[in-house]
Amino acid sequence: MNRVLILIIFLAFGLSSKAQINEVGIFAGGSNYIGDIGKTNFVNPNQVALGLIYKWNRSTRHSYRFSFTHAKIAADDADSKASGRNERGYSFKNTINEISAGFEFNFFDFDLHHFKPQTTPYVATGINYYSYNELYFFDGIVREDEKERGFSIPIILGIKSRINNDFVIGIEAGVRYTFTDNLDGSNPQNKNYTNLKFGNLNSNDWYVFSGITLTYTFGENPCFCPN
Repeated sequence: MNRVLILIIFLAFGLSSKAQINEVGIFAGGSNYIGDIGKTNFVNPNQVALGLIYKWNRSTRHSYRFSFTHAKIAADDADSKASGRNERGYSFKNTINEISAGFEFNFFDFDLHHFKPQTTPYVATGINYYSYNELYFFDGIVREDEKERGFSIPIILGIKSRINNDFVIGIEAGVRYTFTDNLDGSNPQNKNYTNLKFGNLNSNDWYVFSGITLTYTFGENPCFCPN
């Protein structure tokens, strides 16, 4: 966590000399997962997600964004409306630590050069590198195996507003498609536990972060003009 914070601060101050507007701030909200246990709602936060975010605005319409997010994910078959899951009665918890680099596109001009109220919807994507715990179920009880890492692809939708000369507030929800089917312990990769697999083994897991961003703007005012 401390290393990631230092990296974001280094990027922010290193890029601030290039006549761009920079944003650095926090993300606070909730998390949920979609897989083989519990509910299948795409946006249904039931755990806390907290993070740091940095944006380098390259024009009034697009920016590069970097973030670190720490979150818990959890699900319980008792909350599912599917009778098979409800009768099975599995539940689990896991921890996600995600580093993300990506691209954000504004639907309307969002010019931080002009000190006036502005609002725009936006979409973002990129690549995430995250860590989680490998899980497996034995006698109906979830157990932890090794720490694992992987990549995920984010699809983020949001809306943001400039609330004064220095701060931008936003609301966003982002689903992450992973390349694993074992955030929940349904498809353990350890060969010793292959007989313990269950659920749809042809469908990978997703996790979702939804919440509020608050960023502080700094750096030289940009000239968003063609060279």
